[in-house]
Amino acid sequence: MSALTTSVEATSAPRRDRIVWALPIAFGMVVVGLWQYLSHHGSVDPFYFSRPSAIAARVQDWLTSGFLYRHLSVTLREAFCAFVLGAVAGLAAGLLLARLPWLDWMIGPYLRMANAVPRIVLAPIFVLWFGLGMASKVALGVTLVFFVVFFNTYQGVRDVDPAVLDNARLLGASERQLARNVLLPSALSWIFSSLHVSVGLALIGAVIGEYLGSTEGIGYVIAQGEGLFDTTAVFAGMAVLMVVVLVVDHLVSRLERRLLRWKPPSADTRGRR
Repeated sequence: MSALTTSVEATSAPRRDRIVWALPIAFGMVVVGLWQYLSHHGSVDPFYFSRPSAIAARVQDWLTSGFLYRHLSVTLREAFCAFVLGAVAGLAAGLLLARLPWLDWMIGPYLRMANAVPRIVLAPIFVLWFGLGMASKVALGVTLVFFVVFFNTYQGVRDVDPAVLDNARLLGASERQLARNVLLPSALSWIFSSLHVSVGLALIGAVIGEYLGSTEGIGYVIAQGEGLFDTTAVFAGMAVLMVVVLVVDHLVSRLERRLLRWKPPSADTRGRR
């Protein structure tokens, strides 16, 4: 009976994977096709919304001329640095405050107040402090990534079963061993949940920084397009960013599946895989 069940699951897995991929692709094609149809027949003004065909042609032109690679590489470098620095800092802070109550009582309220500050307010301040270069964009991205990773790590570590910690201590585990072998593995689901969000936030921080003051990057391209009332360039820049986030999020998902192989998959996870 178990062998039959395994065979049925193995047979249905490829079909399920095809459905998982086909549904969003079909939905996207319908939306793009409707947009193209309405803009072509005048129901949607192309001056304000452009056309999918014009956007695709602009992206292709950027690719063939090398224009896109130069600006996209700048944005990706800034987003990568912001993502790594913010994630590492948020992970360390979340672990420390979850394990040290006195530190949580002393610093926790200030972190929560800092999280309430709108990041857009910080962008001009970072430009004044760090200039128009890469540092101001990275700083803004770090403020976006840090708090998401921090709160998820904090909650994930706090949710670890106390009985598991007590058993590990009875076996002679030190605090470092507890953090490495019990706390972090137990909180990985929380941490990866925050990393999926942080990928987009890191790019948002880089693009906003470039939008407010820069001479290169996708944010600069979008700002130039808005200044020239070139909605095709604006939508093309946003389309490139969406594709990049989708690719990076897929890589994070693959890393998550690799690191969480020991954990029994939920029904939702099995459906996505």
